[in-house]
Amino acid sequence: MEFQLGDRIRIEKDNVEYEGIVMPSTTHHIVLKMSNGYNVGISPEDANIILLQKVAKDLSAPDAFGTKKSTKDKLPKVSILSTGGTIASKIDYRTGAVTASFSADNILRTIPELTEIADLSGKAVYNILSENMRTEYWEELARAVAEEIKNGADGIIIAHGTDTMMYTAAALAFMVRTPVPIVFVGSQRSADRPSSDNVMNMICAAKVAVSDIAEVCVVMHGSESDDMCAIHRATKVRKMHTSRRDAFRSINSEPIGFVEYPTGEIHTHLEYTKRSSQQLELRGSFEPKCALLKFTPGASPDIISYYLDAGYKGIVIEGTGLGHVSHEWVPMIERATSMNIPVVITSQCLYGRVCGRVYDTGRDMLKAGAIEGEDMLPETALVKLMWALKMSDDQDAVKKIMTQNIAFEINERSLE
Repeated sequence: MEFQLGDRIRIEKDNVEYEGIVMPSTTHHIVLKMSNGYNVGISPEDANIILLQKVAKDLSAPDAFGTKKSTKDKLPKVSILSTGGTIASKIDYRTGAVTASFSADNILRTIPELTEIADLSGKAVYNILSENMRTEYWEELARAVAEEIKNGADGIIIAHGTDTMMYTAAALAFMVRTPVPIVFVGSQRSADRPSSDNVMNMICAAKVAVSDIAEVCVVMHGSESDDMCAIHRATKVRKMHTSRRDAFRSINSEPIGFVEYPTGEIHTHLEYTKRSSQQLELRGSFEPKCALLKFTPGASPDIISYYLDAGYKGIVIEGTGLGHVSHEWVPMIERATSMNIPVVITSQCLYGRVCGRVYDTGRDMLKAGAIEGEDMLPETALVKLMWALKMSDDQDAVKKIMTQNIAFEINERSLE
């Protein structure tokens, strides 16, 4: 039996049937990606191999995704925009490392269940690992999303690397007012690893993309088991573990809700923006010359001076506790604000909100012109400041934007 990578085959061996997509193998075993997302390696000896579907040359063909075309009529139109990352990656068997190389079409081919949820189209906006993300890429992605919505997409899925997903998701939340769901999704483990989370995450993301939740959100594993995905607000989510499949957590907020797997039922806990309740709008761009600084005991205020002298336009500081730095930093904060360079204070505690009125240092920082970041995540505050500086070059206007709730980044009251 002749077959190649990407073909769908069935292997019958020892009274057990295995069906899936042929994946790369470094041994004589045949490796299959099964529909549950896991891989299995099978020796071809004494096995009956049946070719079910040749790898599709034309991904618009009825069987392009290795399954029958959906019999459902008028499925919602969902655009998958690929940016790279682990969910669109595979192992480079030459080096043993994971490399960004799969396109959006590869995602569709390896997860045929998606064609039962929506009428899908795929486009690679760029193909990078997420540590290579830049502000101009956020802007390009926002324009690509807007174009897909203008062309009739009922929902958008953005395949993105997990390491900087929270930055890009926040960027789109500030830049794009959307009448349809915009769903970021990724995976902690590449598609050709046995414990990959890409299938479940992508299926749950598709369910959210056709739902009534017209916000920018992040959909990822909600537990270590394959039982549900959480729906996180773009401005309240953070990657909290290097490798766990449930690495993402909502900070200072509950998730919007959860998607049960495999039923696809959505249960919401928060009020959310409904589909078609607002018009599509692209707002502003991003100032790249902003810095996120972490205060540590004994840190020299010369750190701030470096960024001021280098021409940076805005600074976010992760202070201690309620948002504090040493008294030595206060004059440098005042120097920055006197140069019309806003300084936003957040907390490295992550949970809770900053308050500069409890201790003397905090009051001195406020007198020096520092802006309280409320209960914003430091990363969200950085992205928002980048956006705010392109909305206005007036420091008072920037301060007003930074203290105003734009995209659910600030809660009126802190959670216990």
